Parts: sequence; structure tokens; C-alpha cells
Amino acid sequence: MIITLTPNPSVDRTVTFDELYRGAVNRATSSRIDPGGKGVNVSRALTAQGASTIAVLPEGGPEGHLMADLLDSAGVVRRGVPIRGSVRLNITAVEPDGTTTKLNEPGPTLDEGEVRALLDAVATSVRSAPDPRQVWVVTCGSLPPGAPEDLHARLVRSAREAGALVAVDSSGDPLRPAVAEGPDLIKPNRVELEELVGAALTTLGDVIDAAADLVTDGIGRVAVSLGRDGAVLVDAAGATHARATIGRPRSTVGAGDCMLAGLVHDLSTGRPAADALRTGVLWGAAAVTLPGSRVPAPDDLAGIAVELTTTPDRSLAVRD
Repeated sequence: MIITLTPNPSVDRTVTFDELYRGAVNRATSSRIDPGGKGVNVSRALTAQGASTIAVLPEGGPEGHLMADLLDSAGVVRRGVPIRGSVRLNITAVEPDGTTTKLNEPGPTLDEGEVRALLDAVATSVRSAPDPRQVWVVTCGSLPPGAPEDLHARLVRSAREAGALVAVDSSGDPLRPAVAEGPDLIKPNRVELEELVGAALTTLGDVIDAAADLVTDGIGRVAVSLGRDGAVLVDAAGATHARATIGRPRSTVGAGDCMLAGLVHDLSTGRPAADALRTGVLWGAAAVTLPGSRVPAPDDLAGIAVELTTTPDRSLAVRD
């Protein structure tokens, strides 16, 4: 069982253009609407692959009702926490070459009572599992206005107290206190890892060394998504690098979330870390081939080859 927490979910409208001009009237060629937010995307990807998951998220306003309808239609099991504000609506503009422009709203203001209700909903979901020790809790994304910067850190503590393993996928100030709690897994991208360690990371070796330092400091595993260069997973046993080549990318929205979903899915079933990374990169690469923030179903994984090595090329220049 994998439980996700998304403190600041969104309804995501993805609009496709032949070309985007700033300050002009742009006519779309297509559009779609999906439930969004990093943890929501993780649960959507897991559901699409037939895995067991519960999405915990705030629900409020017209967009909150739409979010609930979209998740129900996708078959995602959810535990919604009522809030007074309204879930945000984000807009993503996609061009034919895969260039993506995102316009994200800040989200609703959460008070302390609503924050506690979210944490309690996660703890209740963990305790209701047959064996909480086999549960992973994945807490993801940005925080809405008013939420305390230590929300993810508080989630790590409360989920651990309930007996679960915990993964964190966030950035900036909310990530730092969560890292101090020593979660079982964190999944920054390269830029987010640079911000966390306060140093430029231009090669795969730089990334591996920075991740290894975090493992030494108490993080169980560090998985770093590297865009077209795949991902690297670092733990006490060493580093594993995986990547897949996609000839015609359609949208990168949610690809990192799908990568995290595949990684945690295999870890939760006891698969070796290298196999889990391979699955994560496979799911993430498949997401890039799909429009908008659509998540891959099993058929979408066919034909994608993942290269895996436990002796990474440390000199490889990593790109965004």
C-alpha cells in the first residue's frame, strides 16, 4: 500500500499550441483537464498500473468538487479533507517540440486545524492497513499559503509513529526540515538537490557525491531525477544510474511523479533497489510520450528500453 499526501493539489488544464506568442491571441489545437499535484500524480500512476494506493488531499471550492470527480473517474481511492478555501487551477501550455510553459496558482490558505486534519488522515490511513510496516507514505509538492514550512517534516514524524516508511518529494524551504527527520527516501531533481546542498552539480559524479553525503547524514535513499539523463539512485550500497531515450517527447508534466511512483511501487513490494530504479525510469519515460499530465497504463510501457548501470559514468555532464 502506498499513501500519498498532496498539501496543495490542483486541477490541471493542459492546452496545446502550434506555437506560443507572448502578448498575442493564441489559438489552441487541443486541451485536456486532469487532477494534478505531485502526490496526486503518484497515486494516479499507481492506480493506472493496478497498484494499491490512497490519495490524501484537501478538497474545497468548485475546483475541489471537480478534483474529486476527476479522481473518482480515474478510479483513484482518495481521502479528502474539507477546507474552507478552493483547490487551485493550473494551466500548462505545450508546444510541438515539447516546450512546456506552466502558470500555477498559489492555492488555498490552510489554517492549523486543516493541516492537522491532513496529517491525521494520513495516520488513519496507515493504521487501517493490515500491516503498517509494509506501507509507504509519499508526501509531495509545494505548500499552500499559510501552511507551516515543516509540514512535510511533521508528516515524516507522524507516519513513522504509525509504523510506515516515508518518501519526500519537495524543494526549497519545505524540504530542509523534512530532510532533517531522516526519511527513507527523498527524490529531488538536480536543481532541487543543488539548492539543498548549496553547491553546483554539473556532472553525474557531483550528483552522486552530494546524494551520498545525504545518505551518510541519515537519509535512507536519494533518487535524483535528471530529465533526459534519466535518474540516479544512491544508498549505502552505492549508486545506480538508469536512463531511457524517447525520440518524440510530448509532455514532461508529471514525468518525475510517475518515476517516483514506479520506484516506490517496486520498493514497497521488496524488489531490489536497482530494479526499482529501472521501473521508475520506465514509468517516467512512458509519461513523456503522453499528452498533458496523462499517466501511463501498462500498454504505454511497451517498447521503451531502460539502460541500467551500477558503475555510472561520473564524468557525464548532467542537463535539465
